[in-house]
Amino acid sequence: MMRKQAMQQELIAGITSFFAISYIMVVNSLILTEAGMPPLLSIFATIFASMAGTFLVGIVANTPIVITPGMGVNAFFTYTLVSSMGFTWQQALAVSLVAGLLFVGITLTPLGKIINESVPESLKHGITSGIGLLLVMIGMEKGHLLVAGEHSFLSIAPLNQIDTLLTLLGFLFVVILVMKKVRGGMFIALLVITIVGNLLGIQAEGLAGASLSHLGDYGQLLFAMDFQFVGTGQFWLAVFSLLMILMFESLGLLNGLLSFLPKEEVEKAYRLTGVSVVISSLLGTSPTIPAAESAAGIENGGRTRVTSTVVFVLFGLSLFLLPFLSYIPDQAIAPLIMMTGFLMLQDLRLLNFADFYEWFPALFLCLMIPLSGSIGDGLAYGFIAYTLLQLVGGRARQTKPALLVIAALFLVNLIVTNFM
Repeated sequence: MMRKQAMQQELIAGITSFFAISYIMVVNSLILTEAGMPPLLSIFATIFASMAGTFLVGIVANTPIVITPGMGVNAFFTYTLVSSMGFTWQQALAVSLVAGLLFVGITLTPLGKIINESVPESLKHGITSGIGLLLVMIGMEKGHLLVAGEHSFLSIAPLNQIDTLLTLLGFLFVVILVMKKVRGGMFIALLVITIVGNLLGIQAEGLAGASLSHLGDYGQLLFAMDFQFVGTGQFWLAVFSLLMILMFESLGLLNGLLSFLPKEEVEKAYRLTGVSVVISSLLGTSPTIPAAESAAGIENGGRTRVTSTVVFVLFGLSLFLLPFLSYIPDQAIAPLIMMTGFLMLQDLRLLNFADFYEWFPALFLCLMIPLSGSIGDGLAYGFIAYTLLQLVGGRARQTKPALLVIAALFLVNLIVTNFM
């Protein structure tokens, strides 16, 4: 009986994770369109890369993790590599491939384990909480609850808008289901809000014209890397910056999401994450990372490869059901993302607030992730702040050498990406 119940729990967790991250199919392709990539073909690349990564990190490594092209990473790909540094999208794919190969190489050496073990527990809690806060903001923005303010940086949207009101009431419904510990509560909320949204005429945006009929043209993105500038300093600067983001964002996400697994299992998943980056480059999309939205399934009881297998299958089915996904409005997905973020924020209770040297940099990291809009940048600020406090506070001997090196690399990366 318990085994059947656990299986049902994993199935619901997988469905919940998939719908929490399903927006990536549209959003990733729209961002890559600004790099010059064909939008409808990018949807296929996003799906295939998500399936490959989820198979490796989820199914092979036996974790409930979903792998997709990363939000923030795709922005770096488009707006930094292509728009700012002047690479074509084909050359940006080459940068991604080389960064992925270096990622794999590092994780196959003892250096990968040293890096993982050098991260203090307080920063790991800060990472988890920071990702949670970022998800809350993403959900609020996706559900049209959060908008740019006229007299402030951000403000809550007027509640007289039907889509905003649906998000708010939907979130309240999710909160009640979670509070009452209703099994599969998030999935139930997704279905109910979707039905209500469609009755009100609210549907998803961005999937117009998407269908399997365009798959025949997908070869334009396969193995499209251009290594023309591989011998230049600019190319390797781009590789270094992307490698830093991928390695530490993935490390932070996996440590935060898989806190219930032994370190050896997390390290295995970490190695396969690097392989996934290589595959995503070959498939013609921006680099993949563990999806923070995997937490939606984990919070619903996902603990094994069963959860990720469900996500893998649903991504495959989505190829045939792209037109039907337009019936799931953002207002149905946003409350799930917001609730997941709030649940992740619980990690703040694990910080030792009696030790300034530990809680301050962790909380600083937590806040900088959503404020910068980048997990990678938030990690950089947090690691640098932690190391500075240890050195100034006379705790240098207690600080692991690897952490000093990591902080120095983050500092170099910040200087290079902002001033050079």
